Amino acid sequence: MRSPLPSLEGAAVWINGEPKPEDLRGHPVFVHFWSITCYICHDVAEQVNAWRDRHANQGLIFISVHQPRSAAELDVEAVKKDAIEAMKLTQPCAVDNEHTIVDRFENQFVPAYYLFDRAHQLRHFQAGDKGYERIESAIERVLHEESQPLAR
Repeated sequence: MRSPLPSLEGAAVWINGEPKPEDLRGHPVFVHFWSITCYICHDVAEQVNAWRDRHANQGLIFISVHQPRSAAELDVEAVKKDAIEAMKLTQPCAVDNEHTIVDRFENQFVPAYYLFDRAHQLRHFQAGDKGYERIESAIERVLHEESQPLAR
């Protein structure tokens, strides 16, 4: 906990636009890892999208990262189609075919969720499809904390 938000540079392509560091500054950030062949990722997409929609007006920025688990998942067009049509992602989504972002996060799981506060310090990590009340509590806690020194 309290580790800094890793760089989001290095994606093969961004779906729904690439977030700029200056756009993230001073905002809490929720990073969601998923995979096109992960049925759990698809099952929980509606919940992730509900959090995104519920907390967008409170300044929480959502970013998704597609983490391919095999060579069959490297088809960027298939990932784009799945992200937009099946997953209904409207937030920026990195297609991380080289695992550049995945490696910076040292992420091993999909789905996985990382919540960073306004100073971009890790405040919550969770993986899998259980215990969403813990994620919701962490989001509420981060959104209602007093302002901290902002990430630069």
